[in-house]
Amino acid sequence: MFQEERINAIMEHLNQHKRIDIKDMCQMFDVSRDTARRDLLRMEELGLILRTHGGAVLPKKSREVFEYKDRLVKDSDVKRDIGRLAASLVKDGDYIMMDASTTVQFTAEHITAERVVAVTNSIDIADALSRKKALRTYLLGGELNIKHRFLYGQATIDNLANYQVDKLFLGACGITANGLSYPDVEDGVVKREMIKKANQVILLADHTKFGEQMFYKIGGLDAIDLLITDQQPDRDMMEKLAEHHVELRVVSEEDLDD
Repeated sequence: MFQEERINAIMEHLNQHKRIDIKDMCQMFDVSRDTARRDLLRMEELGLILRTHGGAVLPKKSREVFEYKDRLVKDSDVKRDIGRLAASLVKDGDYIMMDASTTVQFTAEHITAERVVAVTNSIDIADALSRKKALRTYLLGGELNIKHRFLYGQATIDNLANYQVDKLFLGACGITANGLSYPDVEDGVVKREMIKKANQVILLADHTKFGEQMFYKIGGLDAIDLLITDQQPDRDMMEKLAEHHVELRVVSEEDLDD
């Protein structure tokens, strides 16, 4: 087996198991420890791995969160598809809540139901909802995060105490077996309170959010009632979702044709 073939096989192993030992490589490919080390050195040069004592792991993905306007255009087709499917779940007369998420903004833009009452802490989502004559919007008060365009703080939390809604549409940053996590504590605290104020929590997440662990955890998988995504997660995550009775809907061609 050529080095390039071994590298491809090693990457497949890492994507599944997260780490690999030199001893495992020797057994998998029937090579010497020196050959295994040379493979890892080459992969490190290519930026594919981080070498550890006796093996390697995948490099951590950047946890930098881009500004809202940049996130709105990133993977916008996928987010729009998820948002369109989520919007179809809003029925006439529903009371809904929407967090500050770009995917949730696409949901807001595609709502066609009438007599809907919406609550949000996102100034962009409030703007999108304001263009729909058959919909009433309540914008939560608080301090404005200019970069990510959401309202937060004690005033926001106090304001949330006044509401109870049928459905919460929640965007995702990180989803693991341990639950939902976000990079911003201020945003996360508001999302945690929103979950308490909804009869049904609908999480919107493209496939890149699975396996990501962010700084601030807002709740376990049991906080979610329905997950809408663009690709089915791996077997382990599927089992965890089933264990916590999370309904899963994957955007399909049929959904896109509706």
